[in-house]
Amino acid sequence: MELTLNNGVTMPALGLGVFQSPPEQTTAAAEAALAAGYRHIDTAAAYGNEREVGEGIRRSGLDRSEVFIETKVWVSDYGYDETLHAWEKATGKLGVDYLDLLILHQPAPDRFEKTIAAYKALETLLADGRVRAIGVSNFMPHHLNQLLAETDIVPAVNQIELHPYFTQPDVQAADAEHGILTQAWSPIGGITFYPGWGEDRQSVMEDPKIADVAQTHGKMPAQVMLRWHLQQGRSAIPKSTNPARIAENFDVFDFELSAGELAAIDALDTGVRNGPDPDEPREDRFAMVIPEA
Repeated sequence: MELTLNNGVTMPALGLGVFQSPPEQTTAAAEAALAAGYRHIDTAAAYGNEREVGEGIRRSGLDRSEVFIETKVWVSDYGYDETLHAWEKATGKLGVDYLDLLILHQPAPDRFEKTIAAYKALETLLADGRVRAIGVSNFMPHHLNQLLAETDIVPAVNQIELHPYFTQPDVQAADAEHGILTQAWSPIGGITFYPGWGEDRQSVMEDPKIADVAQTHGKMPAQVMLRWHLQQGRSAIPKSTNPARIAENFDVFDFELSAGELAAIDALDTGVRNGPDPDEPREDRFAMVIPEA
């Protein structure tokens, strides 16, 4: 299943996410995903595993043109020249000469002038053919408005925290208004059960309503959530390093949720963010230096 971005580029709707995947496990995960049928992998400079993603793609035996590679520029590399160099670092680690989608990882409103300069560098990379599409991540409507007022090209994608317990309808609406594709990170609610992110949280994977829908279709809760994203026109990038789970997450094209089931999942939204607030400055984290190689 493919989605068409606002510049006409097509992107597989479902991709493998590698956030928090240890480098030593990432190559095998990427290789397993491509063997299972995935053709889209999402990584980031800040994840420290771009090199291993590239190695997994090479080991798959697939031609470069068959795999949609998405990565992200980290805040410490914002600025015009810095972001042009971030492309060099990313492509060098991945072992490729172009990227399919390059996005800014955070709005970083405490230094938004550098965010704007970074996005202008993305526009240059797009014009030069060094990337096929550009976008943003974790941008709220007010960040999008600021960006659109000062740049020329509408982002193709906005990657945000989005799962049944946190659906961000205002962000989805703003994206749709501007022709931006919404892409879900933590699409099956992994952020609700990551250790250290709040032990009192209820895991969306254990929600009884989702379990009921899963039982109806003979599927797993994660598969139901991924189907929910796809039927509502979003991209989703579930993360796993387990080959069986990776394959299971891709096995979502042989059933369909009813309008009632989609609405029931929508109704689970709590409005509570589980990941970091994009408006909060995180100076120590933002200062993290992305190595050259």
